[in-house]
Amino acid sequence: MSSSTVGRVRPSASGKSHGQWAVDGPTPLNANEEFKAADNGLNVRERIIEVYALQGFDSIAPDDLHGRMRWYGLYTQRKQGIDGHRTGTLGPDELSDRYFMMRVRVDGGALTTDQLRVIGQISVEFARDTADISDRQNIQLHWIRVEDVPEIWRRLEAVGLDTTEACGDTPRVILGSPLAGVAADEIIDPTPVIAEIRRRYIGDPELANLPRKFKSAITGHPSLDVVHEINDISLVGVVHPELGVGYDLWVGGGLSTSPRLAERLGAFVTEAQAADVWHGVVRIFRDYGYRRLRNKARLKFLLAEWGAERFREVLESEYLGYRLADGPPPPPASTPGDHVGIHAQKDGRLYVGLAPTVGRSSGSTLLRLADLAEEAGSRRVRLTPHQKLVVLDVDPASVELLVAGADRLGLTATPSPFRRHTMACTGIEFCKLAFVDTKDTATATIAELERRLAGIEIDVPITLNVNGCPNSCARIQTADIGLKGQLAKGADGAPEFAFQVHLGGGLASHDRDEAGLGRTVRGLKVTAADLPDYVERVVRRFLSDRAPGERFASWVHRADDEALA
Repeated sequence: MSSSTVGRVRPSASGKSHGQWAVDGPTPLNANEEFKAADNGLNVRERIIEVYALQGFDSIAPDDLHGRMRWYGLYTQRKQGIDGHRTGTLGPDELSDRYFMMRVRVDGGALTTDQLRVIGQISVEFARDTADISDRQNIQLHWIRVEDVPEIWRRLEAVGLDTTEACGDTPRVILGSPLAGVAADEIIDPTPVIAEIRRRYIGDPELANLPRKFKSAITGHPSLDVVHEINDISLVGVVHPELGVGYDLWVGGGLSTSPRLAERLGAFVTEAQAADVWHGVVRIFRDYGYRRLRNKARLKFLLAEWGAERFREVLESEYLGYRLADGPPPPPASTPGDHVGIHAQKDGRLYVGLAPTVGRSSGSTLLRLADLAEEAGSRRVRLTPHQKLVVLDVDPASVELLVAGADRLGLTATPSPFRRHTMACTGIEFCKLAFVDTKDTATATIAELERRLAGIEIDVPITLNVNGCPNSCARIQTADIGLKGQLAKGADGAPEFAFQVHLGGGLASHDRDEAGLGRTVRGLKVTAADLPDYVERVVRRFLSDRAPGERFASWVHRADDEALA
């Protein structure tokens, strides 16, 4: 805890200790807090370079292996051949392979073609040609050996990339609008704010021991393209009637097993104030966030206790030293936030949004895409929070060649509705928390739905999000159809793998007027084999029952259980 917070202690409203530094002091109250207190997570970098990469996997200390290495984007991946029945019964050493997932941090999703090419070559040489695009605008590599990490870092850092605080109890990647600086209808370009936050605060030891992860999002685009309702802090571009352009401040969003949408604080933030406001919110989380119980350690739980009014008062009085102006909310999203397709930039060039299948790509694909982009006059590519890619600055005369070449790589600018609107987390292939396969299940389901529903007009987006466990990395509660992998009992009483179904969720960034969490149908579960049947059935029922112009989520919330089963 910084000295600036001493003397401003506020007791919890419940009277119980939550392990808040500013209330209870910094004494660690669980094993996670103990290893963080023993040594700052950022210090593991030196040991990786000077010890572990030289002496190999067996030399890695347990607290580094299962803890601090996350501060540099490294998780041990799931050992191959361990099925979902054993996910909740084995310890981390039994579940973990001797290889790592590495998350390359890409703030704002912004990459040059040189950077994309470096990531692609690293994938080919060190990651068995794996390269998944996450819904946090990162690229995730697999099969990484600790011996290769220093060389990978050297290559990334030579082109301005890194893995610093890509995971761990830290300020993770900052989501940003993929159209920052190029869209004709942009309200404000978030690039300077993202760059300032990254320069001043990412890798700061004072912010490297948070209660848990801290997620940020900043957009100035009217499509609301950074899923701002589910981040710990979001700055959303608005126009103040007197002060001009700036940001509306949202805090306390998050999903997982206790989903909660972020709340507006009603505060208007100027561009000049934005980095300081971000810093103030992350320090509130550090100083007042709950640390005793890991499953209560996200900012959303503190906001639930304090409320938006008190949170704003603490931010202004204890961390900023001035009041923020009141400001307007953002209007509903004007266009889809995934930016798929061919669109005009404000300078007369084009941007092209490309859809891989559920974010799955490869190093070879990224290398070829970098070549295609440059052949079309572009040097810039953006990742999106919807597992998509956007190529900026395309010469109109070359756009058809780019689109055709990308399509041959499995990246299409004209995807089917289900290919466009389906996301999937990593799943059991590599994740130690997962119960079921996700990527292949979703891919097979998309192909089957494309075949079965070919020729049927689906004029509204129906999002399908597939998750391998309850943690909702694929945002199941905010999907039209969200699927949570779990162990269930079959008709004969034997355990089976299945998906619990969430229906009718959505965000303002899904082009809905209001955000909301999905509903579940009591007793409804679907196996992977039955998934295409279920989705086809519920989509056909929606198309036959809906009112004119009605969206899927609205229909779900008025339909009876029989229609949704």
